[in-house]
Amino acid sequence: MSRLSSVQLPPRPYTLARRQITSTSSLHDQQTVFKDPSHEGLFYHLVPPPTPLSETHPVFAVSLLETPPTHSTSSTILGWLPAETPGEEDTAGLNDFRENPRFRPLLHEAISSALADGADDIQINGAIQTGNGWMHIHDTRNVPALGRIGDPDDILGTVLVEDGKIQASTYSPMPSYRLCTSDGVTRLTEGLDQRLKSVLARTNEEERAAARRKGGEHV
Repeated sequence: MSRLSSVQLPPRPYTLARRQITSTSSLHDQQTVFKDPSHEGLFYHLVPPPTPLSETHPVFAVSLLETPPTHSTSSTILGWLPAETPGEEDTAGLNDFRENPRFRPLLHEAISSALADGADDIQINGAIQTGNGWMHIHDTRNVPALGRIGDPDDILGTVLVEDGKIQASTYSPMPSYRLCTSDGVTRLTEGLDQRLKSVLARTNEEERAAARRKGGEHV
């Protein structure tokens, strides 16, 4: 069995949140934001239908922002998980997580800009150690051993290093990278994480402004 097919997501907060849902019509009376204690800064937002997962059932939008997304297809959402599942099963498998394709451009925008600004000390130190050549930018949920190349699922992208300095304009996203694996969802080094959250917060505000111009927010 592959490491991807055996994963069970999300952890306990999702299970407890799902049990608290009584009906779609009463979502406004229920708690709608749940923190993940095993992943600081990760949140599950209860979103009413219609959503990318269902026309009739609520879902959890997985986000790095505590502020609710403006709508169920917001670019700030990593992906979605069902808020209701048949039977008594308390866990959700990887197949239940659907990635939001609109999130990836923001992820790589944040990484590229952070590299250009020298905003992440870990990447700067990695470039010094690399000296010359291509350097992988790894997700920290499954850090490879020293001197080893990480799993393709965990390599966010690559960037050219010359004389120990990152050439940010050469940053290239890795197509094989997965937002969600058996080790969890995206985890970045501190500098990259801060930049990503800044990009997501800006995007959230832009989406809210656009929603107001159209006559109201959807969430």
